[in-house]
Amino acid sequence: MKDSPEGTAWHQCETHEVAREHGVDPAVGLPLAQTQERTERYGANALQTHERRGWVALLADQFKDFMVLVLMAAAVIAGVIGELTDTLAIAVIVLLNAVIGFVQSWRADKAMAALRQLAAAQATVLRGGEVQVVAASTLVPGDVVLLEAGNQIPADLRLIELARLQVDESALTGESVPVDKQTDALPQTDGAALGDRLNMVFKGTTATHGRARGLVVAIGMDTELGKVARLLDSEDRSTPLQRRLAAFGKRLALGVIGICLVIFAVGVLRGEAPLLMALTAISLAVAAIPEALPAVVTVLLALGARRMVSQHALVRRLPSVETLGSVTVICSDKTGTLTQNQMHAELLLAGGLPWVPGDALPGPVHREALQAAALCNDARQGHAPPADWEGDPTETALVLAALSAQIDKAALDLAMPRVQEQPFDSERKRMTTFHRSADGLVAYTKGAPESVLPCCTSRWTPDGPTAMDGATVLASATELAAKGLRVLALARRDHARLPDTNALASVESELQFLGLIALIDPPRPEAAAAVRDCIAAGITPIMITGDHPATARAIAHRLGIVADAQADVLTGQDLRTLDEATLQQRVAHVRVYARVDPAQKIRIVEALQSLGHFVAMTGDGVNDAPALKRADIGVSMGKGGTDVAREASSLVLLDDNFATIVAAVREGRRIYDNIRKFVRYAMTGNSGEIWTLFLAPMLLLPIPLQPIHILWVNLVTDGLPGLALAAEPAERGVMQRPPRAPNESLFAHGMWQHILGIGLLIGGLCLGLQAWALHNGNTHWQTMVFTALTLSQMVHVLTIRSETQSLLRLGLGSNRPLLGAVLLTFLLQMATIYIPILQPIFKTQALSLTELAICLGAALVVGVVVELEKAWRRRKAQTCPPSF
Repeated sequence: MKDSPEGTAWHQCETHEVAREHGVDPAVGLPLAQTQERTERYGANALQTHERRGWVALLADQFKDFMVLVLMAAAVIAGVIGELTDTLAIAVIVLLNAVIGFVQSWRADKAMAALRQLAAAQATVLRGGEVQVVAASTLVPGDVVLLEAGNQIPADLRLIELARLQVDESALTGESVPVDKQTDALPQTDGAALGDRLNMVFKGTTATHGRARGLVVAIGMDTELGKVARLLDSEDRSTPLQRRLAAFGKRLALGVIGICLVIFAVGVLRGEAPLLMALTAISLAVAAIPEALPAVVTVLLALGARRMVSQHALVRRLPSVETLGSVTVICSDKTGTLTQNQMHAELLLAGGLPWVPGDALPGPVHREALQAAALCNDARQGHAPPADWEGDPTETALVLAALSAQIDKAALDLAMPRVQEQPFDSERKRMTTFHRSADGLVAYTKGAPESVLPCCTSRWTPDGPTAMDGATVLASATELAAKGLRVLALARRDHARLPDTNALASVESELQFLGLIALIDPPRPEAAAAVRDCIAAGITPIMITGDHPATARAIAHRLGIVADAQADVLTGQDLRTLDEATLQQRVAHVRVYARVDPAQKIRIVEALQSLGHFVAMTGDGVNDAPALKRADIGVSMGKGGTDVAREASSLVLLDDNFATIVAAVREGRRIYDNIRKFVRYAMTGNSGEIWTLFLAPMLLLPIPLQPIHILWVNLVTDGLPGLALAAEPAERGVMQRPPRAPNESLFAHGMWQHILGIGLLIGGLCLGLQAWALHNGNTHWQTMVFTALTLSQMVHVLTIRSETQSLLRLGLGSNRPLLGAVLLTFLLQMATIYIPILQPIFKTQALSLTELAICLGAALVVGVVVELEKAWRRRKAQTCPPSF
């Protein structure tokens, strides 16, 4: 065998040329010696495996995040200065995050394993003139493979002989119906799409009908399936949340270092001991870090993932929960995702009148046409009659259309048994069956209109044949096909006796035309509403499919993805001619892509990402898997999808329902809002602590808090109340606002101003209480500062549940877990003050009712100011709507 150039267009070569290039006689097959030699040269017919990283490497990866490194440094520092409780708490949080990330990483790379399972276990080959059953992994280029219905294709084959072969290629190409194959060489065109290579079959697809003989032209990683496997071998993109938290961690660390330096310098300049000021600055820095943030984020994501399961969405990567809230574009596969992946008869045009399945039949010619569709049909009744039929999707759709008009194929088969047939083949593009009835012999023919109509000489009516205008009927068929419908023509002819089936031309001539029946893989009933919801939420839906352009455009128009029935469609052929710059310009406007291959899907996704979009990619087939992995979030189908697609995705739709994505997006937006609320709450509280400790020496006041006070405030405020924010319901209008800008900071929309301003207010109130108490000789001043600091943060967490809606409108009971956490924190704070056994531990003194009321009044001032800020936001939004 000569070494052929990689990417040889075997579909453009004649069968004898392919055989000559591979040095094989198709009638004999390869001799054993050549098979062994080629195995040594080309290797096994299997997908390459990559050694999985060990658990040590996976675990080490969990400690590379900048925020985690900051927390680890804080834990070490806390241990050095004697705050072992802080060290232990931070260590537990870091380890919890590491364990969760480790488990996810361990499962993250299973797509290759699922791809390997697609390889057929065995194959029937012709070697040395003998038919043998061998392991599919032993196939080599030049092997002659024998196929029959039900076989999984073991390698990429160039077909050399066939009999009515049909192949289900939906997992690889997205084609919604089995493809009729042929052996003729295809025209010399540049890069025909996989779905158009009718003389080829591909590894991982399935023969559904007929039989064939094919010559192996590609094995292992050189097959189309292998190319998909290569595309899957890429690193996962970090999610928007991970990027934002990483940026937050870096900025926080820089800020903390700055605070340490300032406090140390000011203290030394005032004459304090350098060692004491170093410990004070470091203690404050440790207090400033929201060590609960990773844990709270993890819990928020985990609870969100749990809620999504109840909405039929399974999250495979926790950070992807939030990513949904950032999505600006959803690239959706068509077959099985937006459509039902089940052919359906849309329209019957007979006698000049249309009929829609389910309606009353307008005339006897329609009944005769449906009878023809049911009898000239190889579908078989399944185990759950009458609606369950098995076989070719088009033929089962015809049977169900007839059944909707009370025309039962099972009863017809008994009343008019088939006595002879002319099977379908790809050259004639039609089939004819002969049936015996009480009135004699009748033949029914169905097939492509351009094949059947030239055989018709008249139109059938109950009163006898009438003249027909074939050109007009063909124009009607063409019009229907332009709408994305698959059109079949139906005809009949009476016979006095069984004809000679060897005389095909005479058997299928002088037919009487019955009608045209149009079929389509219809959209899911809920998909159109889901598309509308996406558009309302500022998300652009895009269809990317391997199906025919006309079909893709028709479905997209029905669903509302495009408003124009003649909208622009980019095909795989078009994409091959576009450079990256031109493609970026086109993707900004094109909403439908057809006849694309896996690598082109990735190009589209990357082009959209280069424009700043967060891209979700939905799909169910092997051909979707690389793009699912490359997208910011991959969404696969749980019921009808392939294992490969599910393993490559971040989110699995358990009900295969496109509408579930909308619910998931809503949940993602809610989760991100709640993460922002926690950051707002935790950082404002920490800001208040920093201002209190930082400004006291500047105002010549004693240090207002003991280390145990700082530890307790961080523990009770960042703990249960922060976690309870996970239960906060979605804000009003969450799905009527655009997605967040891709480069938006976690602190956007005035958050950092709120953190600094309200933090300064809390610090000022605490220091004001301290100064007032010291001025009046009150010995409880430190306990009052400690209590006011805790209570003000409890009031703050209640008021920041919404950035615009007032607490009165939200209602205290709308988040009962948070209300319970605040009440519990209040009781715990009271316990540290009034339970005698706890007073020495927490260095507190019992406050009088007046002193407690003053502390509570200071806390309420914080609530009033936050509510005034929200009122200002509402007024601003009325005059200038916010851009999210």
